Amino acid sequence: MPPLPVGKVRAETLRRLFARYVPKGERVVVGPRVGEDAAVLDMGDRYLVATTDPITFATGEMGRYAVHVNANDLAVRGALPRWFLATLLLPEGRTTESSVEGLFAEIAEACGEIGVALVGGHTEITAGLDRPIVVGAMLGEVAKDRLVTTAGARPGDRVLLTKGVPLEGAAIIARERGDEAERRGVPREVVARAREFLRRPGISVLPEARAACGAAGVHAMHDPTEGGLATACWELAQAGAVGLRIDRERIPVLVEGERLCRAFGLDPLGTIASGSLLLAVDAAAAELVAAACQASGVACTVIGEVTDVREGVTLASGGRAAAMPSFRQDEISRLFTEA
Repeated sequence: MPPLPVGKVRAETLRRLFARYVPKGERVVVGPRVGEDAAVLDMGDRYLVATTDPITFATGEMGRYAVHVNANDLAVRGALPRWFLATLLLPEGRTTESSVEGLFAEIAEACGEIGVALVGGHTEITAGLDRPIVVGAMLGEVAKDRLVTTAGARPGDRVLLTKGVPLEGAAIIARERGDEAERRGVPREVVARAREFLRRPGISVLPEARAACGAAGVHAMHDPTEGGLATACWELAQAGAVGLRIDRERIPVLVEGERLCRAFGLDPLGTIASGSLLLAVDAAAAELVAAACQASGVACTVIGEVTDVREGVTLASGGRAAAMPSFRQDEISRLFTEA
C-alpha cells in the first residue's frame, strides 16, 4: 500500500473511519464530519463549540497562527472563542528557553487580542522533529439559535468570500521561502507585503463572521484552510448536499498571492487560505452581508451561487463552466516535500 501524501488525509478515507469508529454521543450536536470546522456539544442552555488544529507549515509567529486558525473554526460556527489550550512539540538540539518563552509570548498576545484565556496544554522537547509543531485546541460558546454550520447552504443562496486568497499561503511562502521567491523574480516589496499578511489584513475571520451574523441570517460559513478555496467549495457543497457555481473572474485573488504562487508553480485556488471566510447567505441578504463586512473593515465579494446538488461544483470562466479543480494535497505542501 503506497504512503499517503503530506497534508490532510483524503475525505473518502476520513468518512469511512468516522462511520466505523466514531459513535455519536447523546449530547453531540455536530461530531466529526468532513467539511465541518468544529464539534458542537449540548450543554443545556447553550452549545459548547470545540476544535483543534495544528500549525505544521509555518515556523515564524507559530503561536499567533495557532490561536487565530483555531479561533476561526469557532467563528464560522457563530461562536465566541473563550478558552485555548496548546501543545508545543519542539525539536531536540535546536530549542532554547528564550525560544520557548517567545512562543508563549506570541500565544499570550494573540489570546489577548481576541479575549481568549490560555487555560492549559503541554510543552516538550521531541526527538525526530526538524521544526517546531504547535497543536492548538479552542473552546467557545454559542446560543442555540445562533449556531451556523458548513452544512446549512441552500440552493439559491449567494456565495461570498472575504479578503482574498490565498492569504495564509502567501504569508507562509513569503516567510519560509522569501529569499528564493526574490531569486525567482518576485519583487522584494511584494514579498515584504505578503510577510505582513498575518497582521494586515490579518488571519483572523472573527470580525467579518460577527459582522455577517449580525447583519442577517447566515446559512453556512466555512474556513478555507488546507486545499485552499477550491477544497473549501467542495467541502461546503458536500456537507450541505448542494452544488456550487463559482465565477472565476469574481474571486479576489491577492496580487501578492498570485505572484508568489506563480513563482513556485502553485495554483492559488488550491493553496492554504486561512484568513478568508466563505459564506452562503440568502440572495436577498447578500449585499447587506457584504456591506456589513465592509463596514467592519473587511472586503467582501459575491463570487457565485448555491445550486442543486445534481449540478455539481463548477468554476465558470468566460461564460463556460467546468468542474472545480480538486487537490489531493495542499499546493503549498509541495514546497516542503520538494525541499
